Amino acid sequence: MANLIVYYSRKGQNYWNGNIVDLTKGNTERVAEFVQNAVGGDLFEIETVHEYSKDYTKCTEEAKAELREGARPELKKYLESLDGYDTIFVGYPNWWGTMPMCVYTFLEHYDLTGKKIVPFCTNEGSGMGGSERELKKICKGAEVVSGLAIHGAEAARSESKVAEWAKKNQPASGR
Repeated sequence: MANLIVYYSRKGQNYWNGNIVDLTKGNTERVAEFVQNAVGGDLFEIETVHEYSKDYTKCTEEAKAELREGARPELKKYLESLDGYDTIFVGYPNWWGTMPMCVYTFLEHYDLTGKKIVPFCTNEGSGMGGSERELKKICKGAEVVSGLAIHGAEAARSESKVAEWAKKNQPASGR
């Protein structure tokens, strides 16, 4: 069985150590690539039909409104099936204490019974927030393990930490 590394990441304007900076590659995307480098598997980016505002502050307002509404944003595409995967690494930025609502949309689309869900998030100080608890609620029948929180401003330099963590969450049979 193979690994799947599914993630949502924000390129462009991001909050970074107290400032707004423009990133050509999102922090979570970097971490997802580090996971793939460490344990192998397929990479899948969650993309929304309606893109969030390019302006960081407006994006945070949109994300907060989606959270309040319990929105499930429409996605551009899905994987046909998760049948070939036993371990699913799920990556996202911590938005308002949890995952972006598009991650909920993706996960709720599938029957995750028997899967191992391995979460990781990027954040600017709020760690995993309540996302692990939320994952346990929505990933019925799956084993949700403790996640890894990476400070966004340190994401580009986190490869060894990410690799060590990802390998610990690998089945003993290897890659």
